[in-house]
Amino acid sequence: MSDTAGITQGMGNPYKIVDHTRERRKGITASSLKELTNIARSRLALPVDADLTIVLEQDGTEVDDEEYFATLEKNTNLMVLHGDQKWIAAGSSKPASRYIVVDDVDSVEGSSRTDKLRRRRTPIEPLVSSLHGDPSHISLLGGNDLELLSDMDPDSLADIVPDRLFLEQLKEASGRFLAEKRQAQESMALLQMYASGGEMERA
Repeated sequence: MSDTAGITQGMGNPYKIVDHTRERRKGITASSLKELTNIARSRLALPVDADLTIVLEQDGTEVDDEEYFATLEKNTNLMVLHGDQKWIAAGSSKPASRYIVVDDVDSVEGSSRTDKLRRRRTPIEPLVSSLHGDPSHISLLGGNDLELLSDMDPDSLADIVPDRLFLEQLKEASGRFLAEKRQAQESMALLQMYASGGEMERA
């Protein structure tokens, strides 16, 4: 049975932390990655001498520096790992082992620093494993994750998801969602441009 506690009050933003087994969940507040790590060690009763690793519970993305931590939204779900523990997708028994690294992210035009950080740390295997468990989550993905999925090589992920047909359909669906998302962004930009033009005319 899950051991859920209330928010640990303090300065900073609220976060939800969970242990490797997802049996203990705590609500805490922290203003830095270092502070969150210290609070997590205490609240989850982890060994005082253990090196802790903080990852996003949803897809296993590692949060390994203060700069990336500062980009996280309030109430982000974080998993706390220590020792040889590895992130495992909910409902799965196989840990992820490989991560996609996007080269030369600094040369990507029009990308914010936050987007670059997210792209560099986005793991493809946990993402695919999570979607294999619940494909409906694809509608919640951002543009960077959809781009990774639409560019993936199904053969390289056969050891994670043996169903090649699923991988091919996932790749195709990701491309469609990515195109729709970009079209929506372009439409929004046009609306904002028209709105700005109307305000200038009235002025």
